[in-house]
Amino acid sequence: MPHAPSFPEPRPTRPTPDLFRAARRGGFHHEVGFRVVPERSGRGYCTVTGRVEPRHLNINSIVHGGVYATILDTAMGGAVLSLLTEDETAATTSLYVEYLRAAREGEVLIARGHVLRRGRHIAFAEGGLVGTEGERLSQARGTWYIWSAAERAAAQAAHRRRLAGRT
Repeated sequence: MPHAPSFPEPRPTRPTPDLFRAARRGGFHHEVGFRVVPERSGRGYCTVTGRVEPRHLNINSIVHGGVYATILDTAMGGAVLSLLTEDETAATTSLYVEYLRAAREGEVLIARGHVLRRGRHIAFAEGGLVGTEGERLSQARGTWYIWSAAERAAAQAAHRRRLAGRT
């Protein structure tokens, strides 16, 4: 049986450590209408806000659960990124979201994430999401895998060696 073509695993590019510049750079969170708030973010914590728009609603006219997951992942991920060295990058490996209350169109969402523990290769974070009136809408926990440029280069070289061995 022939081998399926093998492609290297996607790896995120090194994020910018300056949350002010990162906030202006955009990304998925920006496309769905959220923004990082650098003035309310710092080393080990990050705040993300956004107003609920019609595109965020599900068929029941309340915010889709993926919106909560996105804003919380962005806030917690931003908190993790704020602790990385210049040659490190990270990606979400698990995300657990609890949905407590529904938000409605026009409501302002405020997510705040903070790092619980940062190890050599794994970071643990948690986050909370509140609405316009300050009521807790959701809470989340997640883990992020961290790797350096040297580790990324070694993994890519190993992948090329595996490919060369198949021909």
